Amino acid sequence: MAVDLELLKAILNTRISALNYFFIAITHSIEFANFLVPISLLGYGIIIKSNVFKQKAIYIICSVLLSATLTTILKQIFDKERPFITFPFIYNLVNAGSPSFPSGHTSDAFVLAASICLAFPNRFLIIILFIWAILVGYSRMYLGVHYPSDVLAGAILGSCSALFMMKVGFNYKLSNTKNQ
Repeated sequence: MAVDLELLKAILNTRISALNYFFIAITHSIEFANFLVPISLLGYGIIIKSNVFKQKAIYIICSVLLSATLTTILKQIFDKERPFITFPFIYNLVNAGSPSFPSGHTSDAFVLAASICLAFPNRFLIIILFIWAILVGYSRMYLGVHYPSDVLAGAILGSCSALFMMKVGFNYKLSNTKNQ
């Protein structure tokens, strides 16, 4: 916990008021992206009548749902207080209500990035999506609502959820589905 707090303090010491709105926007971007992107991909697959595209969208949706479910369960099991509650000297720049561990925003960003990249492998897309996911995770610490361990756990949970769904439920279908 001491290392976690010291890392968080170091991050909080990098705050620049001109960047506050940028990190607030980054942190809120996942709230829309996690719902709109998978549903839009599914809608596009339906419009173009592509079974492959629809299957990939369903894989992304299932990955997001798995990650969200696991995150919710773990938050209730660990019931860890937010850093701004435990340490009143930490000023949070956004509201946060649920327990702190693991970071839901970070797990959402990483599951979305990982599942999209696994479904649609493209070097440029991988770079852009993972930079965005890392920024979402960093924003949670910068805004004072998560410890680094919360963010790390969220990144691992989200990424592993996408990998799990790929290996267990969708690997065969994604690689062998023909476009009809």
